[in-house]
Amino acid sequence: MDTRNIIDHYKYWTDDAIRADLDVKRHNFSVVCCNIGNDFNIATVIRNANAFLAKEVVIYGNKKYDRRGTGGTHHYTNFRHVKSIDDLGSYIEKNISMHEGKVKVLGFDNVPQANDINFYDFDSNIHYIMVFGQEQIGIPQDVLDIVDDVLYIPQYGSVRSINVCSASAII
Repeated sequence: MDTRNIIDHYKYWTDDAIRADLDVKRHNFSVVCCNIGNDFNIATVIRNANAFLAKEVVIYGNKKYDRRGTGGTHHYTNFRHVKSIDDLGSYIEKNISMHEGKVKVLGFDNVPQANDINFYDFDSNIHYIMVFGQEQIGIPQDVLDIVDDVLYIPQYGSVRSINVCSASAII
């Protein structure tokens, strides 16, 4: 019996076969998770990236994270680790070259310069690199300095922010 957390279609497939099949179906976006202080929410952001078929997940900062929250999706996700802001910049430049300049880097944070996501014009011809910050820290300033746009999710209650896992699922 296959007890992995996968849809029935993939039951009894090898992990490599599942990843290969997903690789030809992936959508035109990547996810960057900022991991400055070993954020336990990264696993769920990875799980969301798998659910919506991101091309890859980039972990910026510390490489180590608690995999338990991925529900096994880390086996079927393409990863890259970048340690420094220079490495992240190189990653972005490589994507710009690979996608013939059709790349936008979007940060998602509730900082003063952020714009309402409801008014952002997403273009299906653009490869989006979506940057998510870390709980209580948000997106580090050195990363905010290199994004093209910063967007926020409007909220209507009394809480100042929503969990990064929830934000990544909404986005």
